Amino acid sequence: MLPLGDASRRPRYFPVATILIIALNLVVFALELDGGDGFILRWSLVPADIVTGRHLETILSSMFLHEGWEHILGNMLFLWAFGPEIEDAMGTGRYLVFYLLGGLAATFAQIAIDPTSTVPSLGASGAIAAVMGAFLVTYPRDRIRTVLFFGWFFRVTLVPAIVLVGLWFVSQLFSEVGSLITADAAAGGVAYMAHIGGFAFGAIAARLFERPERVAARRGWAE
Repeated sequence: MLPLGDASRRPRYFPVATILIIALNLVVFALELDGGDGFILRWSLVPADIVTGRHLETILSSMFLHEGWEHILGNMLFLWAFGPEIEDAMGTGRYLVFYLLGGLAATFAQIAIDPTSTVPSLGASGAIAAVMGAFLVTYPRDRIRTVLFFGWFFRVTLVPAIVLVGLWFVSQLFSEVGSLITADAAAGGVAYMAHIGGFAFGAIAARLFERPERVAARRGWAE
């Protein structure tokens, strides 16, 4: 399933922060293409390094790196599907802080599950998971315009956020359990615990960052 956007409401304010985050990710990806593997390895996060106090700057830089076109396009699509509404509910400044803290929560969750790992970690997925967690708490009844694939065929339909985001989160939980069983904390190159950590942060912290008057003014639109 690929989310395209919220069909139940539109942001009242221009999503400045969301667009800036997407633009920054694209700029960094262009630098990756130019710098190659050396650039990626230099700025990716290695849990074992962080635990020993080395390359701490990668805690932030790794949040804007991606391993390829599919990775960055998928992440940016998910961010664009859920980010503008959460930015609208929080305001630009609060949303930026929330996004970065969500990414940090995701990073530390991944480090905690395997602190001795020397496998480079990168991507915006953890921070985006935080945005999805906030969306589930704030607008669970909204319908998300979603592409459903059936083999070679697909259709665009509306899926309730609680179903779409809920299924995504459950899939991350099962994947993480599977990776623990196989003793691979980043099974298939995916840091599932980072997704879980980011999502949990978003769901728990959403109310702290929302501006109540904005949410109250808009919640009834889709109910």
